[in-house]
Amino acid sequence: MKLKRGFDVLLALILIPIIIIPLIVFLIIAALETKQSGLFKQNRVGQHGKIFKIFKIRTLKKGKHKLGQLDSYAASFGKFLRKYKLDELPQLFNVLFGDMSFVGPRPDVIGFADELVGENRIILKVKPGVTGPATIKYKDEEVILALQDDPENYNRTIIWVDKVEINKKYVKNWSFYLDLKYILQSIF
Repeated sequence: MKLKRGFDVLLALILIPIIIIPLIVFLIIAALETKQSGLFKQNRVGQHGKIFKIFKIRTLKKGKHKLGQLDSYAASFGKFLRKYKLDELPQLFNVLFGDMSFVGPRPDVIGFADELVGENRIILKVKPGVTGPATIKYKDEEVILALQDDPENYNRTIIWVDKVEINKKYVKNWSFYLDLKYILQSIF
């Protein structure tokens, strides 16, 4: 795993200087558009169940947001950022600080990964990722949830269960080659 961490740090150090100016511009636009801090921080479950703050560009307006309807709460520039996953750019700092990796299971909000039991807890042995096989499969998760009568239940009983299986397979079969493959699939 030293190879994985070394790769993460090196890639983050290469990318941060490239994205820093656009990131600052995006944060300013997000702050003006949402009338809140442009930087969104949220508690997520990380490696070994440790809670950390994930960084994103704020894309949603104030209010109570319902699963499956998040895009309807997005500010206009926020929709653009969400569509191209640019709201995830601040996670390069999560990678650099060691809370996340470029590839791994997505870090979930409290109430999912922290409640895993038995063999499913293998997912918590690795750092959560900016991308990964489950993230790629469910890249249109919000669209899928919007089509459901009960998005919360569908997420918990169908999507989450599938993500756990996909992420267990990822952890059990990890290789540097697979990480590179998932990074390229996420970009292209």
